[in-house]
Parts: sequence; C-alpha cells; structure tokens
Amino acid sequence: MNYEDYNTDDDVLFDDVSDLNQLDFGGKSEDDVEEDIEYVEENLWAKLEKGGKKISFARDIVALYNFMKDPIVRWHRKAIVVAALIYFIVPLDTIPDLTPFFGYLDDLGVITALLKYLGSELKSYYPAGFRVS
Repeated sequence: MNYEDYNTDDDVLFDDVSDLNQLDFGGKSEDDVEEDIEYVEENLWAKLEKGGKKISFARDIVALYNFMKDPIVRWHRKAIVVAALIYFIVPLDTIPDLTPFFGYLDDLGVITALLKYLGSELKSYYPAGFRVS
C-alpha cells in the first residue's frame, strides 16, 4: 500500500482547517477553558507562596501562566496548560504535597511533560533574565 491508497475522499476528516473547532477537546468548550483559567488565576499564587522554596520549578510555572494569559495563544493550547496548572494547584495529588522530599514529584512530572511538549514555544514566556537552554 502507498499514500494514494490511504488518501481517499472518504478518509478526509476536515476540508478546512477552521473545521478543527468541531473536534472534542475532552468535552471542554472555549467557555469551559475560560472558567478554568479564572480558577487558576484565583489559586495559583497562593499555592506558589505556600510551597515557598520547596518548588524548584516555580519559574516554569510562571512561564506557563504567562503562556496561558497570552491572547494570541489558541484556546485549545491553553486548555492543556490550564489542566497541568490545575493539577499543580489542587491538593489531591498522587503524592501529597506535605510529604517531605517527595511531595512535589508528581507535580514536577506533569509540569516537565508539558514543558517537553511545548518545547521552544515557551521560551519567550519566562521571566526576564531567566536563561532557557
């Protein structure tokens, strides 16, 4: 089989890129994501202050927050970031944050996976003076 065998008119999902809005992003709509963004805005800074110096990846969290607030970023990209930040904020974790030494490992894993997924797209969202390799 070659490419032409797969490329039939029956296999075309969308004729136009704008039809991507028809996709189901986990049952979330753009309005749902806006509500989740409000939740993140209300709770993120308290969580960062509470964690203090235990959170070595705080600058990554700030970069993700800045990415989430950028009006140019499409809502479905923001939805991914919002989900990770909500996981960070919500106290129900795989490993409770109160556990010494290991409390933030699951949060770090989620944030690291997201940083890897977004890659260089995040570089411009880091605080000034922070060097990203």
